[in-house]
Amino acid sequence: MSSQNDKSKSAGKGQGGAASGLRLDKWLWAARFFKTRALAAEEIGHGRVQINGQVAKASREMKIGDLVRLRQGEHSREVWVRGLSHIRGPAPQAQALYEETPESQAVRERAIEQRRLAPEPAQSITQGRPTKQDRRRLADWDRWSASDEA
Repeated sequence: MSSQNDKSKSAGKGQGGAASGLRLDKWLWAARFFKTRALAAEEIGHGRVQINGQVAKASREMKIGDLVRLRQGEHSREVWVRGLSHIRGPAPQAQALYEETPESQAVRERAIEQRRLAPEPAQSITQGRPTKQDRRRLADWDRWSASDEA
């Protein structure tokens, strides 16, 4: 019975450099890139996550020092694995699990700046829904134009 307890304790390990590694989907979830492991596995299945330049499967074992490239919506990120965790902890603990590359940070900041400076799409609409006054004018115009044809 004690061997079973030892297995359950080792399976529930928190942070630490486990020699055996950690599943990719579980690491992405623990590092707070995705809200659920199912979402992480789905993105991996779509080929949006690469490890060391190779498309990976959800069951791929992660190791400290791996380079992970992933896409979250419009943003692409490239991070170095700095720690492994079997549990999802608070944000500061999750941020300690990875380090974003300077190139990735620069690209992400550029995209944020471009989106901030882009014009508001609603401002390009010059004429929207007619006002009550406009609708009355249209109704009057239709009424008079119909009588001319009769």
